[in-house]
Amino acid sequence: MIASVEGTVQALTAEGVVVRVGGVGLAVSTTAGTRARLRVGEVVLLATSLVVREDSLTLYGFADDDERVMFELLQTSSGVGPRVAQAVLAVHTPDAVRRALATEDLTALCQVPGIGRKGAQRMVLELKDKAQLSGGSSTGGGQAAGWRDTLTSALVGLGWTAGQVDEVVVRLASSHPAATGADVPALLREALAALGSNR
Repeated sequence: MIASVEGTVQALTAEGVVVRVGGVGLAVSTTAGTRARLRVGEVVLLATSLVVREDSLTLYGFADDDERVMFELLQTSSGVGPRVAQAVLAVHTPDAVRRALATEDLTALCQVPGIGRKGAQRMVLELKDKAQLSGGSSTGGGQAAGWRDTLTSALVGLGWTAGQVDEVVVRLASSHPAATGADVPALLREALAALGSNR
């Protein structure tokens, strides 16, 4: 398995990033939040997971090993493929996923596009115990990263460029150091106001 990739960002794409490693450009699929933090020409280290299908090889990239571990764990649930697992991590941090599974928070799981109530119930049933064994962080940094990824994904989805979004999100992170996922609606309004004033 390809567990990580380190190289120069050659291009940002709609699906992720192209990382140049030893003269070879590797296409790596990432969430919008991870992609927004990358810059062409910079050296990047991504934790990765290679998904092998009969007709394709797809390399998925993550900000850290915890995201990769959760990505692979999610796919052990019936009906959850790599795209849905990636969508979960675009909405929630690994720690937030663990909390949702541990507390059987179906509402949180259903926030992910592609997951309905029955799918969420199945995930809780199949992953609740496994998720608690999969590691995770006890620090507050994961929560901060979580709201940043959620906000970034929302703004990129509304048509703003990764560069514009990243600049605003970094400013918001600085001015709201204690922000959590629950603050995303208010932060989204602030971000839209800031982006609108820059036009």
